[in-house]
Amino acid sequence: QVQLVESGGGLVQPGGSLRLSCAASGSIYNLDGMGWYRQAPGKERELVASLATRGAIYFAPSVKGRFTISKDGVRDPLYLQMNNLKSEDTAVYVCTAIGNKKQYWGQGTQVTVSS
Repeated sequence: QVQLVESGGGLVQPGGSLRLSCAASGSIYNLDGMGWYRQAPGKERELVASLATRGAIYFAPSVKGRFTISKDGVRDPLYLQMNNLKSEDTAVYVCTAIGNKKQYWGQGTQVTVSS
């Protein structure tokens, strides 16, 4: 089992920045990758960014150039640095991890972009 705990969400003005963190615990040494989804009211869940253990990185077209994803080591948190935030980035951001033929989910953290 893998437990995921997100932090770093909040209210920010358009053009501002936030950094989300996802701390993983449990069976973290066999993960194939981790990433971030987001769910906005009335919209489908969207994969925002992912980082494979072997290094492959994915960004949704809507965030490419504004968001970065990083993780220093196995026991370090997964980060999502979000810059130049827009109102359409408002959503619950959920950390996910894949490994042992399972997908794990955190509880999510709210990001609200509003003036």
